[in-house]
Amino acid sequence: MKQIITFGEVLMRLSPEGNKKFIQANLLEFYFGGTEVNVGISIANFGEKVKHISCVSNDFVGDTAIKYIQKFGVSTSAIVRSDKPLGVYFLEVGAVMRPSAISYNRSHSSFSDIKPNMVNWEGILRKGKWIHWTGITPALSKGAYDTLKAGLIIAKKHGITVSADPTYRNGLWKYGENAKDVLIDLLTYSTIFIGGINEINEVLDTKYEYSNDDFIEASKALMVKFPSIEKVFDKIRTPINASWHKIRARMWNGKEFRETSDFDITHIIDRIGTGDAFAAGLIYGLQEFDDYKSMEFASAACALKHTYEGDVNYATVPEVMGILDGNISGRFNR
Repeated sequence: MKQIITFGEVLMRLSPEGNKKFIQANLLEFYFGGTEVNVGISIANFGEKVKHISCVSNDFVGDTAIKYIQKFGVSTSAIVRSDKPLGVYFLEVGAVMRPSAISYNRSHSSFSDIKPNMVNWEGILRKGKWIHWTGITPALSKGAYDTLKAGLIIAKKHGITVSADPTYRNGLWKYGENAKDVLIDLLTYSTIFIGGINEINEVLDTKYEYSNDDFIEASKALMVKFPSIEKVFDKIRTPINASWHKIRARMWNGKEFRETSDFDITHIIDRIGTGDAFAAGLIYGLQEFDDYKSMEFASAACALKHTYEGDVNYATVPEVMGILDGNISGRFNR
């Protein structure tokens, strides 16, 4: 069975227990995560073979991060080491009308040291069938951008599916490259676009609105600009307050528009990594189901992630399918 490849930074998350602010707390909980590794672990939990590529600190923190990833069955053989520290972020979990707050400490992390010659893309992708990237990685350093691009060039040469989640976070782009130019460059190698109106407007320099009609027109314009993109999937979040959100998804696959029903998430345990859970569900689903069923599976996986503490979605395929079958009462499984 060929592998799904994820490439990106591994982070440590530090957070007070429950919904405390840092000023209230004396103890912190820690979790490992990071956008792309969250996707990889979730896909591994669905039963796929996954390899994660990264650069982590050459100390006991890096050792622990690697062991954490390995316990889900994700291959870490392509993770390299650096003398710089592992990236860290700090999270205060909000509640009701108080939003969550995040502060990052990753500007000079171990992952910023990664360079193209540190990754054997030819060897890795010889055993690969899919590679997933996000806009977080090329924002972190020139080395991360160059390394990702080197992999995408080889993936395109071998006809490997490339999913792109071109998340744009202005505060991360500090090393001199123009974010729009970089994302446009990388999207030329991509086949599946996971993003909505904001992301499309960013790369096309357009002003589409959020209606379904605008989404269809934006998707068509995106496919004209990037002919390799075959399908566009958008996760839509409607917040009622910090503890209660609704999730649905929509798609344009070049032939038809479809939209799912809302999942009503009335008590959020943890919303970090929920977009990653959607991407993972979609990547798995597109190998097993038709486009609409894949989008439903991704939405259900995303909804379930809101019930787990930490960055990672622990849901299995039977658990996600149970949600799709209407088992949402939360009754005991005996």
